[in-house]
Amino acid sequence: MRRLLSLATAGVILLVAGCGPNSANDTAEPSSSSAAGATGFPVSLEHKFGTTTVAAEPKRIVTVGLVEQDALLALGVVPTATTEWFGEKPGAIWPWAEAALGSAPKPQVLTSTDGVQFEKVAALRPDLILAIYSGLTAEDYATLSKIAPTVAQPKDTVDYGVGWQDLTRTVGAAVGRKDQAEKLVTDTEATFAAVRQAHPEFAGKTGMMAMTWEGYYVYGPQDPRARFLTDLGFTLPAGLAEVTGKEFGANLSKERTDMLDTDLLIWLVDAYAKDKAKVQADPLYAKLGVTTEGRDIYLENGELVGGATSFITVLSLPFLLEKLVPQLSAAVDGDPATAVQRAS
Repeated sequence: MRRLLSLATAGVILLVAGCGPNSANDTAEPSSSSAAGATGFPVSLEHKFGTTTVAAEPKRIVTVGLVEQDALLALGVVPTATTEWFGEKPGAIWPWAEAALGSAPKPQVLTSTDGVQFEKVAALRPDLILAIYSGLTAEDYATLSKIAPTVAQPKDTVDYGVGWQDLTRTVGAAVGRKDQAEKLVTDTEATFAAVRQAHPEFAGKTGMMAMTWEGYYVYGPQDPRARFLTDLGFTLPAGLAEVTGKEFGANLSKERTDMLDTDLLIWLVDAYAKDKAKVQADPLYAKLGVTTEGRDIYLENGELVGGATSFITVLSLPFLLEKLVPQLSAAVDGDPATAVQRAS
């Protein structure tokens, strides 16, 4: 997902030590909060690289992970800086999160194209770094943890595989809003339950998400996008776990194109018309029932529904369920004549 950026640890520590009254980082705004006072400190949080202790309520939070800003905003906390994933939204705040941001200034934005921007993170003088939805290496973590307490991705979870429930709870604990985080999880799970009850046709149907990257790339059972479908009652196709292995996804060989022939298939594409035409022009794919019977859906990454499908957070999920569920229902109704409208 990203190319690793190497940086000497000594250089980062020197930069932190050199931050004084005249340095540029004094212009960075602290994280703000509109929620009730934080409680529960100190708190110790386990992750892939050990345990991090947050001694007191953090005031300057930098998110190195790619979606943590949504959980923070839902808890009433505005981070000092976020890390841009895709979409080029101001502050890396998508429209579904703008209401939670309110009138607060948008965070500064870091990039992840060439790895973690260690110097810029250090210049922001954070007192907490969140890298939960991330692929930090041990070297990355060692460098960041010398800047500020850093919460990395969970142990026993693939990189970029943390579920929205665990991410929300971890963020909530880190900022002293554990009870609020639990309520966010409970309320969102209740929304899923209501959708499942309203759409019993999803139960037992096979579903999968894929993208057009170096051929066909499929998201496995350890990916939040795939778990979005199982949370709605769908099952993943047999053999998918073997294809993706210990990663959140993997490329599908031409010999396994038949695995795409599910009851529902969601494509995440860069250009709707162009990529849809390219996929459907593949003779192996074109003969599958999933396309001849209109059970495939195409979502453009840069559009809101496509973006929400990749974020999978407590703020994107209500929007995603509202916009996408009608298309899912139309795709699996068993009638090839049913037109599946483009989600927007």
